[in-house]
Amino acid sequence: LPAPPPAPGFSNPNYGPGNQVPYGYPQHAPGAYQGAAGVGSQVQAMGVPTAPPIHNQPLMNNGAIWMPVPPSLPNCPPGLEYLTQIDQILIHQQIELLEILTGFETNNKYEIKNTLGQRVYFAAEENDCCTRNCCGPSRPFTLRIIDNLGHEVINLQRPLRCSSCCFPCCLQELEVQAPPGTPVGYIVQNWHPCLPKFTIQDEKRMDILKITGPCIVCSCCEDINFEVKSVDETATVGRISKQWTGFVKETFTDADNFGITFPMDLDVKMKAVMIGACFLIDFMFFEHAADNKQRAGVWQ
Repeated sequence: LPAPPPAPGFSNPNYGPGNQVPYGYPQHAPGAYQGAAGVGSQVQAMGVPTAPPIHNQPLMNNGAIWMPVPPSLPNCPPGLEYLTQIDQILIHQQIELLEILTGFETNNKYEIKNTLGQRVYFAAEENDCCTRNCCGPSRPFTLRIIDNLGHEVINLQRPLRCSSCCFPCCLQELEVQAPPGTPVGYIVQNWHPCLPKFTIQDEKRMDILKITGPCIVCSCCEDINFEVKSVDETATVGRISKQWTGFVKETFTDADNFGITFPMDLDVKMKAVMIGACFLIDFMFFEHAADNKQRAGVWQ
């Protein structure tokens, strides 16, 4: 019998709905990564081929090394060529001293790195002071993601929506544009009485993947995993993990670390949408509210 066609968004039929993760796909969770320090031994221990750091890349003001610029590819949005070479990515939110000292919410900033500690992108929220501090974690925002040449390659748009599952007609949504102005996908919250659930859609609003989180979204000495599954939710194809960062950082800041894994041959646009899903999850569940508490689930 002829092989069934691949699932939407995949070029490899082994990732079809209902199949298990094929042999060779990383089985480890991204929570195992804790940043660039010691990354060589961590990557080697997890069976990922190591490579020497690229020293001829431009150094940023904090000494970070950029990931080498890949060649342009046909049918790939400019700037997303980086994502064709990786199946794991790390997102580190920067700590804002002003926010710690004053308690006023500042625009979030993030470094996006590969597992070798090389910076792939830099992301910055664009918002006004009134919206940030009045709407808190529910605030609408524009988040711009730039590459190592300073070009904006991804633009995330989150409208103002209700944060409670008691209002199924006004749940969270985020639009991903790559390049800016060209939608490539959406993250839509699905109503569920106790679980955080989302659908990843392509630019035509067709369902591509599902995301399911734990009932209690609470940082307590362990990583929190949101599983990325096929549309029928029979196969796990990736993961978004909020990493435990220690008592001091978890208590006094809302600067979070995340890890994302996805199939290497997943459509590069869907990889960009998964990055957007990570930011939406961060704002929904891991940003401190006005009472300095994080949401523990869809009901809070």
